[in-house]
Amino acid sequence: MESLLILHAVAAVCAPWLARRIGGRRALPVLALAPAAGFGYTVWLGLSGRVPAEEVTRWAPSMGLALAFRADALAMLMMALVTGVGVLVLVYSARYFSADDEGLGRYGGVMVAFAGSMLGLVTADDLLLLYVFWELTTVFSYLLIGHDPESRMSRQAAMKALTVTTFGGLAMLAGFVLVGAAAGTYRISEVGPGDVGPAAVALILTGALAKSAVFPFSSWLPAAMAAPTPVSAYLHAAAMVKAGVYLVARLGPAAGDLTEWRAPAVALGLLTMVLGGWRALRESDLKRLLAYGTVSQLGFLTALFGYGTRGAALAGVGMLLAHALFKAALFLLVGVIDHAAGTRDLRELSGLGRSMPWVCAAAVLAGASMAGVPPLAGFVGKEAAFEALSGAPWPLAGVVAGSALTAAYTLRFLWGAFAAKPGVEGRPVERPAAATFVPAALLAALGLVLVPFSSWYGHAMETGYAAFFRDPGHAAHLAVWSGVGLPLLLSAVALAGGVALFLVREPVARMGARLHLVDSGQAYWALIRRLDRLAIQVTGVIQRGSVPDYLVLALLATIGVGVFSVTYGGTPSLVSPVVWWERPEQLVVALLTIAAAVVALFARASIFLAVIVGFTGYGTALLFLVHGAPDLALTQFLAETLSLVIFALVLRRLPIDPASGRLALPLRAALGLAVAVVAIGAGMEAKNARSAAPVGGLMEAASREAGIANIVSAVILDIRAWDTLGESSVLIVLTLGVTSLVFLRRRSYAIERGEPPPAERTHWLASARPAGKRQVPFEIAARLTFHTVLLLSVFLLFIGHSGVGGGFAGGIVAGLAITVRYLAGGRSELAVALPVHAGVLMGVGLTLSAGTALIGLLAGQAALDMLATDVTLPVLGHVHLSTGLLFDIGVYLSVIGMVQDVLRGLGAELDRQIDAGEGAETDARAGAGEEG
Repeated sequence: MESLLILHAVAAVCAPWLARRIGGRRALPVLALAPAAGFGYTVWLGLSGRVPAEEVTRWAPSMGLALAFRADALAMLMMALVTGVGVLVLVYSARYFSADDEGLGRYGGVMVAFAGSMLGLVTADDLLLLYVFWELTTVFSYLLIGHDPESRMSRQAAMKALTVTTFGGLAMLAGFVLVGAAAGTYRISEVGPGDVGPAAVALILTGALAKSAVFPFSSWLPAAMAAPTPVSAYLHAAAMVKAGVYLVARLGPAAGDLTEWRAPAVALGLLTMVLGGWRALRESDLKRLLAYGTVSQLGFLTALFGYGTRGAALAGVGMLLAHALFKAALFLLVGVIDHAAGTRDLRELSGLGRSMPWVCAAAVLAGASMAGVPPLAGFVGKEAAFEALSGAPWPLAGVVAGSALTAAYTLRFLWGAFAAKPGVEGRPVERPAAATFVPAALLAALGLVLVPFSSWYGHAMETGYAAFFRDPGHAAHLAVWSGVGLPLLLSAVALAGGVALFLVREPVARMGARLHLVDSGQAYWALIRRLDRLAIQVTGVIQRGSVPDYLVLALLATIGVGVFSVTYGGTPSLVSPVVWWERPEQLVVALLTIAAAVVALFARASIFLAVIVGFTGYGTALLFLVHGAPDLALTQFLAETLSLVIFALVLRRLPIDPASGRLALPLRAALGLAVAVVAIGAGMEAKNARSAAPVGGLMEAASREAGIANIVSAVILDIRAWDTLGESSVLIVLTLGVTSLVFLRRRSYAIERGEPPPAERTHWLASARPAGKRQVPFEIAARLTFHTVLLLSVFLLFIGHSGVGGGFAGGIVAGLAITVRYLAGGRSELAVALPVHAGVLMGVGLTLSAGTALIGLLAGQAALDMLATDVTLPVLGHVHLSTGLLFDIGVYLSVIGMVQDVLRGLGAELDRQIDAGEGAETDARAGAGEEG
């Protein structure tokens, strides 16, 4: 299953390139090979009898996290729908879009990525992994719904879907955490009946209902009809909206018999079924009519799976399959009608049944299944639902009413699309392409072809899924004929009620319009506007543009955490032996550092304050050194030096005069002392609260196992490699964000090199500052030391495994060498010294670091497991090779890229702004002189 996900990812990444090579429309059937492989794998699993199939790759064993996938009967049903319908939709899309449509490569890539995300979601056997794929489907659905970036309606619909489903996803994540804490595991197959508490039920149902557009989260789905029709057929019939229903079905065996689960799921599901069906009766847009019908059917499915009995679960899987087939077919047929007739407004369509008989036949077949007409798949599922709910009068009455509405809006759809209407002229239609008609017709036909296999399908789903529900409930079975009884009678009543509602469709539509008191879309945007205003007000109070204010808030929050811990956590244990110093130089360095900190309190000029604060950093580095931690000391020295350079670059744009309005000294001192007390107390409390043996004793053995003589490097590159990778990613994002704030224009790929140097070389560097600003000694020093310092950085990179150094230290040293070149020669010299784009360096570096995770997985080990080997080479002799070095090279390149980006933003760009300001000022003076 992992290989299938990788195949989808590769296909998605290659989609834009493939579209450019062979054309956008031709690329879509090729991209369909990825979900086709998934469908083939699903069929092979079913025929081979290897169900349930499990694949587990442990990627963080110490945290109990794993890439766990499991394909049981329910997962295989969803896999078949996701991959099978995905193939047909991509083939359909190849003729639905015009050859000159833009963005087809992006569309195909996102569609395949969505299919892969859904495939991962339905096969994930880990709650956290399921959440990852859940949010991926949210992101990709946002991109698909907003496929047309020039359409405001598409953008708003995409944002609405993203907001609602993300809100539900975050609530669901909190519920997953509660379930994992109670069960002691995040493996879904190991979650038991007592592991899902009331709070977890409420949070998980919020996520599921929001994803499946169940009331009160229904409004985003009709709005999403702004998406292209193939997107609606896939996301809103067979895939995305089924995710919430799937989650309810998946957790049903563990939580289905809980009142906290059953009551809201059934009540909200039936309410959604009725409200969605009622609203569909007055829609004139065929696509929106189907959208509200989908909302209704999703409520039906939620009620069945939420009911929590074996019979209802069996009816649910029957309806799940039937709904995907008939609803996807109908959506695709709406696209055919829209292309052929130029509209999908049923008030403007007339006589298409005669001009498009095959399209009409396919629509009638799919619509009959949706209405529950025998002998189609929809009838089989609905009969089983009536049978399963026969012991519950109110739910049964709700399903019958919803089914009558379903039959009514089905008739409205077929009448509106194909009937000859008096007073409405027929429209000329174009013959539909086979690639658009065949997928829809195939899905519609499957609703009839699969019916003879209902009993076999029911037996497989009962033994592989429904049998795990603890409450048997009223027995139900899937069969095309169950005999004359209550289910058949209720089916007849529902169909008769639907026909009656259709015959009085105009009065019903008028009544629905009069009863429509609250528009859910308007209510949603009103809520969003109020949230925006509240955010603006809160931002105005907190975000005042003052860094000292932000720092005070952060420090007060730290103090607040300490006070809260003491107030509600009891008296802390602060008993700890204190050794004031072990060597006299420690006392000397500590006193000098404290003295620098005290002087900083009275410093007024910003540049002087930056230097004094730098002294405290150097003092901390000396303390590391005298404590026997040369790696930490070296890193601190280098980072502090680079920080001073950055301070100097930024301070060029700040006033030289001391800042006014600073906090009073007593207040600053009190705040600093309070934070110090909290920090020291937290450290002492953490030390005394230790219950396990310190991990430091295990590091020596771990470093030997990794083949690294330097324990610090072993911690960074192997033992805590995930931390290092995460910190590198955060630093890169932070660097890009901060430097982007400086650019007042679009960031160009390369830094402008300014005026070309004169033909006769008169300077030491490739470029030089303007006359009057040159510093020749600095240029000479930069010229003589640059290459030596670069070699030193490479030496630190390679020596880090056995001595003091590493990728981070080496990267800072290389960055300082580049900084010296920039300070000596200006922004043009920076462009010459490092002609590679900063984003390329950071991207390559992060890719190398993250790639080591894949190396471990490909070798059959956990992700980021460092592989090592010893080889003997002819000239070099014994050489120790490790993927840790590749990881370290990635860190090295990332750091250089970050330094370059800082120099581009805070150095070269500020230089350009200063030069532009001086030039404008000179021009203004010259203009004033001419006027005088």
